[in-house]
Amino acid sequence: MAGGPPVLLGLRDAAMAGPGPAGPLPAWATNKLGGTADWAPAVRAGPPRCARCGRALLLLVQVYCPLERGPAHRALHVFACAAPRCWGAARSWKVLRSHYSQAQDKQTRKQESNLAAKDWCEDADDWGACDGAQAPACASLELLGLKEAVSNEVECACQLQQLHLSEPAHGPGAQHTHPAASEDMVMAVAGSAPVFQPFYVNVVDEEDYMGFLDTDHADKLLKEYQQREGVDLEQMMSESYEGEDGNEKYEKSEVKNWDHTFHKFLKRISVCPEQILRYSWGGQPLFITCPPANLDQAIPACSTCGSSRVFEFQLMPTLVSMLQSDSDLSVEFGTAIVYTCERSCWPTNHQTPLEEFIFVQEDPDQRLFK
Repeated sequence: MAGGPPVLLGLRDAAMAGPGPAGPLPAWATNKLGGTADWAPAVRAGPPRCARCGRALLLLVQVYCPLERGPAHRALHVFACAAPRCWGAARSWKVLRSHYSQAQDKQTRKQESNLAAKDWCEDADDWGACDGAQAPACASLELLGLKEAVSNEVECACQLQQLHLSEPAHGPGAQHTHPAASEDMVMAVAGSAPVFQPFYVNVVDEEDYMGFLDTDHADKLLKEYQQREGVDLEQMMSESYEGEDGNEKYEKSEVKNWDHTFHKFLKRISVCPEQILRYSWGGQPLFITCPPANLDQAIPACSTCGSSRVFEFQLMPTLVSMLQSDSDLSVEFGTAIVYTCERSCWPTNHQTPLEEFIFVQEDPDQRLFK
């Protein structure tokens, strides 16, 4: 978008046929939802557990997002607890950031030299901020390791029928960039431990869809919500809020802000309702409900180097209906917003993932996103 870092969208692609790499990139350099976390060779990590109930957390997404400066490889893993009583609880989510420098393993560097970060950031089509943005990072769009997926980014999966919010999006066509797997093969990935079925995540530039903005679609969704909830946005927007009771004025203003934020959210995602992830390193998140006024102050500094954290990406509500398993597992949320160290620090010879900050907004009406 003009005036800020570009926004990239993650879309669910084909089911993964099994564990391990299915192309030129290793498993830990693949974007996916579900399955189990793939860690780089030099990273040692055990399965994280819920700080609220003690259960093992499930992987929601694995995002491979190398930056222009720093170690050649960088990934973020988002985990959440599937226990319904833990949904929305900050302690029941965990974001882990890990790095892997090719200098740590000369043999690996020789085998995977085609993955050098200097090659990834030559193009403008990256996860992170480029082209004059103030962010010091530039992350790769070649996240799936398939160059045909990059060259045909406008043709990826924004019209997959099973992913639509409620009706087809008016945007570029879609195609799978990975071989599909049978249901039996997908289930076999899980093994004995419960996991969500793994799918590849494809990446597109939101700018490519802006010419297909469907405001009628967003307005229709909002009207359906208002009819169910008995809320009239237009009436509230036209009221003066100058009632005699100060508390009443405050409450009406709160409702107004809530609906305005939700409407803005729906309008923005209407260009591509199938998006499950929005990436914009150093950009601005898209809130689904009005955030706390002191949110910026509430985001803690990096616990490793003390630097401020910046927005990197967020999970979208459409992801909820795509988290499938054979164990009736589910996680519900409105949006989950990830903030990471602006320096993307990584101590020398460090081998365990660093925890980052995640802000979770609950779902105002999940029925809109199924």
